[in-house]
Amino acid sequence: MSFGTMTDEELARLVQGGDEAAYAEIMDRYSGKLLRYGRRFLSAQDAIIDVVQDVFVSVYENILSFDASRRFSPWIYRIAHNAFVNAVRAEAKGPLFGLDFDRILPHPLYEDPDESEKEKEEMRVLLEKHLDTLSPAYREIIDLFYYEDFKYHEIADILHIPIGTVGIRLARARQTLKKRLDESQQNI
Repeated sequence: MSFGTMTDEELARLVQGGDEAAYAEIMDRYSGKLLRYGRRFLSAQDAIIDVVQDVFVSVYENILSFDASRRFSPWIYRIAHNAFVNAVRAEAKGPLFGLDFDRILPHPLYEDPDESEKEKEEMRVLLEKHLDTLSPAYREIIDLFYYEDFKYHEIADILHIPIGTVGIRLARARQTLKKRLDESQQNI
């Protein structure tokens, strides 16, 4: 059976029915993406690989709880997010981000429908240069929005934060990145 034209949700339904080949296809589709996502949390490649393997075990164990009428990618990224956060916590043996004022005082924002693909591409170039200078909370939001192409509501679901917090963190991360870009251009 060729899975190339099937959606992730269709594959998930097959896996729910016991199709192991469909599960292998899901692993093929998401391995590279989750490894890249893991680099935003951990620096050791072996640790990233271990966590991604744990993610796939968890996906397999919990596939029956997946609602195939919803998008699969936010569901698997939520599992990955939890696994990577737990790995970072275990590594640091302490809280990951500390007090999160955005979660305590969320502000309603909306996704900018006028943001063009050209603006997104310009931001991707900027990100590549300065992403590692951002705090982990901002790096993750930027990664999910610009690299993984999730919408605000999907990011909110993945991170279990209000949708307004997604907008706030994206705006703050953009401001920080633009400021750092301006500073680096002045030093040239």
